[in-house]
Amino acid sequence: MATASQSLGKQALHKLRSSFWGVLSFSIIAFYAFLAVFAYALAPDDSPYANQMHLSIHSQPPGFTVDMIEVPNATNQESHFFSWWNGSNNENLEIPFAEVEMRDGTVFYRPYDVDDALMPFEPLQWKNVDGLDLVSFRESYTSQKTFLLGTDKYGRDLLSRMLIGARVSISIGFIAVLISLLIGIPLGAIAGYYGGKIDAAIMWIINVTWSIPTLLMVIAISIALGKGFFTVFIAVGLTMWVEVARVVRGQVIVAKEYQYVTAARALGFKNWRIIYRHILPNVLAPVIVISAANFAAAILIESGLSFLGLGAQPPIPSWGSMIKDHYQYIILDKAYLAIVPGVAIMTLVMAFMLFGNALRDALDVKSSS
Repeated sequence: MATASQSLGKQALHKLRSSFWGVLSFSIIAFYAFLAVFAYALAPDDSPYANQMHLSIHSQPPGFTVDMIEVPNATNQESHFFSWWNGSNNENLEIPFAEVEMRDGTVFYRPYDVDDALMPFEPLQWKNVDGLDLVSFRESYTSQKTFLLGTDKYGRDLLSRMLIGARVSISIGFIAVLISLLIGIPLGAIAGYYGGKIDAAIMWIINVTWSIPTLLMVIAISIALGKGFFTVFIAVGLTMWVEVARVVRGQVIVAKEYQYVTAARALGFKNWRIIYRHILPNVLAPVIVISAANFAAAILIESGLSFLGLGAQPPIPSWGSMIKDHYQYIILDKAYLAIVPGVAIMTLVMAFMLFGNALRDALDVKSSS
């Protein structure tokens, strides 16, 4: 039995590797997962939630470059090991400027968006720049910064926000699918194996839950538990378990009549052991496929909730909230502010759907190799 199972596993893996769309979709998913895990290490703005604002350079196009004065933060703390995961709290204050000069040992600068004729230079009162000439000051306290995807309406780096947003979407999908499996698999297995009144009671709960529109239920749970990042995990997960439970129930009803289950009963094994050691391992293939589809659905639901203001709350970046903040820019010749997160959502969701289809074909033992 172990050899046959291993052979079937190798055959499924071979089918998956030979599928162009399966390999492509898996590569896209792995790429987004890599970005999500190492988001702060890759992001140009590694402050928490990439929330460093520069209102003077808001809504700038991709590739925008500007000179920055970096003001040392007096409350800076040493970087710690987990900065690559949580972000760095010791970011210097950055001031975009158009021109800078030094008069009598005092630094004067002109902000980026201020006309010289309208506003005179303003001094920066720093004790640590005394004795520096203009060249030394530029070398020590100024830099040139490029925003590869431009800036949003608050002047934040759009690329950094997109990277942190990938972590939100991936984590939402993962936790929501995990919750749906933890609830759906046990309930579906119990209903399918025992049948009778237990099956009727569980099916009644499933049908009632199924009859409620998904988005409406998520909104209700979000309102009841309060808006927040972790509330979305629970809300989305609690709406997806019914699909898992129905699939598992149907598979268990068929599987419990197989001879190996009858043999296990004859040997005196307890019901819970028969379910979890003999039946479930043989019916998980469709559950894996539906989990891939649920992963994509969770990302879409989270994006919709964030667009409605019920998902991840500011300043946490979410692709859905980024579309909400910038969808009006579509008619203002800056459509990329909404298109970039929209394309990211579309690409990731499509990758999960294609990967689910590839898994379905690979796990189908009746298909030709």
